[in-house]
Amino acid sequence: MFCAAIPTTAHALTVQRWIAQSVYVPVYSHIYADSRFKDKPFQLTAILSIRNTDMKIAFTLERVDYYDSTGKLLSRYLKAPITIAPLASTRYIVPESDTLGGSGAKFIVSWSSKEGITEPIIEGIMIGTKMQQGISFVTNSQVLSGSIVK
Repeated sequence: MFCAAIPTTAHALTVQRWIAQSVYVPVYSHIYADSRFKDKPFQLTAILSIRNTDMKIAFTLERVDYYDSTGKLLSRYLKAPITIAPLASTRYIVPESDTLGGSGAKFIVSWSSKEGITEPIIEGIMIGTKMQQGISFVTNSQVLSGSIVK
């Protein structure tokens, strides 16, 4: 016989709401897919994906900077802040032919909102194909600093 407990009170899910973040997103312009070819890295296209998960409130993207393996700034992708509408997304692409970032490349992304929003999804997507081999994978962002609505 199966018995299940039935809750007598409803529990509301509490979602953190953020008003700003700076995040670190690891990406890879190449990887070493075969130990036999240490001097021949497998080149990848790196895509930075930024998604507003909030259904009602926009946020302002303030910084999208690309750095190489040594921490050297390679590119500032934003000339001016841009608005990401509710449920909208944007992306920035580092083409496969761009080998400057290296296997330790990264983006630093900063955003803010006038009101608290649900946390955006910010990821790196890498993809590469060579002959009959294809590689793809995703990396997650790491919050460096931010402000939560209290």
